[in-house]
Amino acid sequence: MPTIKEFDTKLKSLKNTKKITKTMKMVAASKLRRAHQAQANAKLYAQELTAMTLRISASVPSASHPLLKPRTAVKNVAILIITSDKGLCGAFNHNANRRVAAWIRENRSMHEKIDLWCCGKRGFAYFNRHDAVKNYYENVTGTPRFADAMRIGNELSQAFREGRCDTAYFSYNQFINPLVQKTVFEQILPIDSSVLEKTSDQRSDYIFEPEDEEVLNFLIPHFLYFKIYFALLENSAGEHGARMTAMDSATKNATELIDRYTISRNRARQAAITTELTEIVAGAEVLR
Repeated sequence: MPTIKEFDTKLKSLKNTKKITKTMKMVAASKLRRAHQAQANAKLYAQELTAMTLRISASVPSASHPLLKPRTAVKNVAILIITSDKGLCGAFNHNANRRVAAWIRENRSMHEKIDLWCCGKRGFAYFNRHDAVKNYYENVTGTPRFADAMRIGNELSQAFREGRCDTAYFSYNQFINPLVQKTVFEQILPIDSSVLEKTSDQRSDYIFEPEDEEVLNFLIPHFLYFKIYFALLENSAGEHGARMTAMDSATKNATELIDRYTISRNRARQAAITTELTEIVAGAEVLR
């Protein structure tokens, strides 16, 4: 059995750990509030922008914009992987990385090349050990900015236009609530205008002012940029929610261990006192 000194050392370490995890939980809760507010503010705009883009893109030929035109042969694929920069958030990053890795294993033989574009250190560290990461964007997931999403979307759309990738996907963790985050893996390029056709009985004929080409040249890239930006917001809110939940569980576990070691320490102390009393009584009997 460990000595009383060893129990005291363990209890001191556990109490310090509990203070750290409790503080981290409070910090994560504060960041989650801000991230969730930003995500909620952008959600309505994202829904309206998506609906308008689908309506307009479904009303014009797919050849009207390069980002709407699907490729007949898909040889090169790009995957934008969005994870967090920091850890201590449970299986948040691991689930997303495993989802992408499973897709790569299943589809590697169907494509000549699969390029990985990483946002977040955790995804970069995971995939850089097995697959070459083509592009890595640092410090864009902690505090998402639309300027970063524009830069990523511009480089991704340029690769698609130049034929360096025939299809682009992205993966991120969607925020459901602080306890639940859902890994999303979906296609972003080419933009699929047939989604509306499945939900609408007839197409609308719009009169464009300015011309439809000018409208699409602004709307389609902006839709791509905001889709990436909204994914960054969702992932950021999910990260803080997962970290808050993980730190709450760690705090509860530390509390349970403190209670358990306190009982064990008290028993060891009681046994030591009983032994000392026995020795004192035995010595007194000998003197008599």
